[in-house]
Amino acid sequence: MQRRHFVKLSATTMAALVFSRVTYAFGDVTLMNNPDEVWGQAGAEWFQLKPSGNTGFVYKDVEVSLKTNGHASGVYIQSPTIHLTAIRLKWKHQTNISAKLLGDQWERSYGDLGWKAPDGNIKNPWYVLLNDNKHTSCFGVKTGANTICWWAVNPDSIELTLDTHSGGVGVELGPRKLHAADIINTESTATENAFATASRFCKLMCEKPRLPKQPVYGINDWYFAYGNNSSKLIRETTALMAELVTDTNNRPFSVVDAGWAEYSPLLPGDGGWNETYAKPNDKFKDMHLLGDEIKKLGMRPGLWIRPLCARHDEKASLLLPKTKGRGDPKTPLLDPTIPENIERIKRYFDVYRQWGFEMVKHDYTTNDITGKWGSEMKDSITAPGWSFNDKSKTTAEVINHLYTSIRVAAGNDMYIIGCNTMSHLSAGQFELNRIGDDTSGKEWARTRKMGVNTMGFRLSQHNAFYAVDGDCVGLTTDIPWEKNKQWMQLLAESSAPLFISAQPEALGAEQKAFVKECFAKAAKTQPVGEPLDWLTNPLPARWKLNNQEVNFNWG
Repeated sequence: MQRRHFVKLSATTMAALVFSRVTYAFGDVTLMNNPDEVWGQAGAEWFQLKPSGNTGFVYKDVEVSLKTNGHASGVYIQSPTIHLTAIRLKWKHQTNISAKLLGDQWERSYGDLGWKAPDGNIKNPWYVLLNDNKHTSCFGVKTGANTICWWAVNPDSIELTLDTHSGGVGVELGPRKLHAADIINTESTATENAFATASRFCKLMCEKPRLPKQPVYGINDWYFAYGNNSSKLIRETTALMAELVTDTNNRPFSVVDAGWAEYSPLLPGDGGWNETYAKPNDKFKDMHLLGDEIKKLGMRPGLWIRPLCARHDEKASLLLPKTKGRGDPKTPLLDPTIPENIERIKRYFDVYRQWGFEMVKHDYTTNDITGKWGSEMKDSITAPGWSFNDKSKTTAEVINHLYTSIRVAAGNDMYIIGCNTMSHLSAGQFELNRIGDDTSGKEWARTRKMGVNTMGFRLSQHNAFYAVDGDCVGLTTDIPWEKNKQWMQLLAESSAPLFISAQPEALGAEQKAFVKECFAKAAKTQPVGEPLDWLTNPLPARWKLNNQEVNFNWG
């Protein structure tokens, strides 16, 4: 195929010019040109692959090939003997320093998203958008990739790195060919603004999202109980909030958060670390009964779990090895490459189905596997040197298998919320995904940072990847009501899920009336909200909600 410019250069803006230099027209779509350079990494050493044929690059027995897969450019990797840690594709182009870029995050965001100046040292996970106030160009990989991918935009190049680590070492592919990722791109049309282009691009990256049958809303106890919960507390708060529900065709959820499961004898009373998620502790006793009581009160029961927790006396052969960020002997973790461990996790869902629970929120898996939060992955995804029991799979493949196993175990009638899950690998697997770090029932500044920022810059993923969960309204006496009221309104009118974590003492007549109003809105299908000032404001204050402009004062 010959290179062809996607648009006439004389008619382009900066972003379109960048797009035309690294893509070519292929029927009614655009695909990436072959990269100008391909590099591989083994350990810490980089080596350059040389062109071979029309679409291949080789170094010794390492081969990288590109193939057209529908609307995408598939990247395939073979490395029979060299244990690869990464492959990097590089396209040459000059980037205008006045451009603004928007990347994503590995898992949740941490109040750190926004349109920023190009910086080649910054990794843009999964996708990157370039905007010059007139035009938006988009470069990404399709969801469900078998490598962990990021983009870098330099003054003279754009690069895509495909991380092929297996834990903290290079993957041992042996004779198999790895379908590493599918590269996809688009640019804005004449009638689209940047948000519309971003939303459309997210749909292109995820062809088969798994979405809730109806809008999701409800309650969660975490941001007022913080693990100090009980079946009595859950019944009382569910009854209190159920009085504010008016839509009987779409019932809300009552999610029992951390604190319900059997404690580890090494960490008695710790709700965030448990011995097993198939047995409740003495504060709950009968989860089947609790599930039935939640239903009788007019809500649907949901449950929080941390699936990779191991028992305090677990066999060492079933555990992930100790490494930086993951080595406390009181908190052993299951290796997800061991089939016995996957089967244990799958059996949990058989138990929850018997109890009658209709939603499960699973948490911590990215941190448990890598030893890092997404905000700590600036230099590397995980510490070097450690390996899974199965070294033949990339970390992305290991995570994909874990997510697929959870999906299969949950079946078609149970919703799954991913929390601290790799965002691009969650898409198409789970109905909901927590898109930002924790909000708060204690500090408004935290809700503003983590909640408002993540909604502003990830709402374009809503109903494209999954239903985006911006986290709860921590409705407590510690947070000013005039602030929480705005946060509740944004969630309720954006079409994203609304979860309220309400301390009973904070529910006066005014609060109850507004919660009732917001529940009614959140139960209905609505247009996806749009941040109107997101190009310049990291905490968008101007929003288009239900086709009306709403202005917030986040303070």
